[in-house]
Amino acid sequence: MAWKLVADFVVLVHLLWIGFIACGALLVRWRDWVKWLHGGALVFSVCLQLFHWTCPLTWLEVWLRRQHDPALTYTGDFLAHYAEELVYLQVPPLTLLTATLSVAGFSAWVYWRGSQPA
Repeated sequence: MAWKLVADFVVLVHLLWIGFIACGALLVRWRDWVKWLHGGALVFSVCLQLFHWTCPLTWLEVWLRRQHDPALTYTGDFLAHYAEELVYLQVPPLTLLTATLSVAGFSAWVYWRGSQPA
């Protein structure tokens, strides 16, 4: 049971990480150091898409689920079901790459705009 709970927690962290990637540039107004963490996350996300890498959080979740039950299938857990549907979107790779580059471009615009004198 503990393995499954930890795997569900990893899915939640994964979802929060995706939210940070999508909206993290907006946090730069309050904390300038976030720009470096967010910028690194954007670069890593673009690399994941361009090189068809698998996110380390995905590997961790799969490993944890295997520890719980190698034949595990979806059991109806509300949080895990809906969070996983958002994290593991079934979209064409080009669509995902376009979305990732759009978020990176928007973030660069927010960074550039924030560095301009008032």
